[in-house]
Amino acid sequence: MAGENQTHVTEFMLLGFSHSRPFLFVLFLAIYLATLLGNSAILALVSLDPHLHSPMYFFLSHLSCLDICYSSVTVPKILVNALRPQATISYRGCLAQMFFLMGCAGAECALLAVMAYDRYAAICQPLRYTHAMSRGVCVAAAASCWLWGMLDSAVHTLLASRLSFCGAARLQHIFCDVPPLLRAACSSTRPSEVALHTASVFVGLSPFLLVVVSYFCILATVLGMPVASGRRKAFSTCSAHLVVVALYFATANLNYNRPSSGYSPAADTLVSALYCIVTPMLNPLIYSLRNQEVRGALWKALRGRDMLSSPGSNA
Repeated sequence: MAGENQTHVTEFMLLGFSHSRPFLFVLFLAIYLATLLGNSAILALVSLDPHLHSPMYFFLSHLSCLDICYSSVTVPKILVNALRPQATISYRGCLAQMFFLMGCAGAECALLAVMAYDRYAAICQPLRYTHAMSRGVCVAAAASCWLWGMLDSAVHTLLASRLSFCGAARLQHIFCDVPPLLRAACSSTRPSEVALHTASVFVGLSPFLLVVVSYFCILATVLGMPVASGRRKAFSTCSAHLVVVALYFATANLNYNRPSSGYSPAADTLVSALYCIVTPMLNPLIYSLRNQEVRGALWKALRGRDMLSSPGSNA
């Protein structure tokens, strides 16, 4: 009977939209455009500036790709639904959205840990850095992060596809994610809950602990440096990554590990929007403001464009 009910679910009604839909459309459109512009700028700078051809910025370019994917998985559908009388998403579209969303989440957790190890190797083991973070190692590490995220996502999507939904399938959300799907299901959600908690440990907590251990080692090394300028340089290369890590893991933990009761649908929507939509917009801004090399590359790119567009540039 449960399987029969599930086969009749062709779409979900998304109830997370408020009555101020024109405002939501303008807000999410502005956030999406800012996300695309900021992360595309990071990708262009890393590609064009030879000073940014290093492992640190190689991984930063992958982070920008992930952030673009994050937003593109959810925001375009949100914009369409903000203009419709009834916000809906098809059953298959919901599972596909959830798959790519969870895939990006798992990949970003692993990538942030790899970026922390890169900073550890550069600061704590500078003589071995070139060998430890060779081009082949960096490519393999980045590919492993993407693959790790997709494998984790495949498990969650497979389990979600076996859930049954009775009557009108309604999600108290603005896009498809594991928590709202579990709350809407009328069959047992135990396997999905176990998988979600297991992933929280291996996909979320483990990378976070690797980041913490890496930065403890970095802190010990930096404090032992005799020259103050060396300490400042080391901290400047790590500060942006630390801010991104704190923002990402804090919002991810709130999104996937908060109690099932005690939160309103509006709070759920707000937390998920911060995690999946706002954070990808903030990451390039954080790296632009906190990283001197990125600021320098951006300034050179702007100056080069101004020189090319000046009246005497072709003289």
